[in-house]
Amino acid sequence: MELSLLVWLLPTLALVVGVVAGFVAARLLPHAAPNSTQRQLDDIQQRFDNYQNEVVTHFNSTATLVKRLTQSYQDVQDHLAEGADRLALDDLTRQRLLAALHSDAPQPHRDRLTPPRDSAEVPLDYAPKAPNSPGMLDESYGLKH
Repeated sequence: MELSLLVWLLPTLALVVGVVAGFVAARLLPHAAPNSTQRQLDDIQQRFDNYQNEVVTHFNSTATLVKRLTQSYQDVQDHLAEGADRLALDDLTRQRLLAALHSDAPQPHRDRLTPPRDSAEVPLDYAPKAPNSPGMLDESYGLKH
């Protein structure tokens, strides 16, 4: 019976010692891995925070530049309006310049100097040919006889 007790007691004792040793090793050794994982996580978080700050800075700069561009455009508009008001020779020219300046639609450059032709000739959508000559679909078209 002592032999049977010894057969069960030694493996059980070895199991308990192994569990205690594993528990101690698990508490002492893996601190290196979580620390490196935590450092990596902190590094990634820091890079993400830096990226977000760069994005915010970029869009703030863009908004400032667009605001400055809008102000410059308004200054040019004011300058042109002042010039049209001061330099136009008559009221009609002044009104046309100011209308063209404040209009979003493109203005015609000038009235035509020569009137269009009065002919009622319709434009052709084919190449004209002389009578009794082969047309473009003829087999002998373009060939010299």
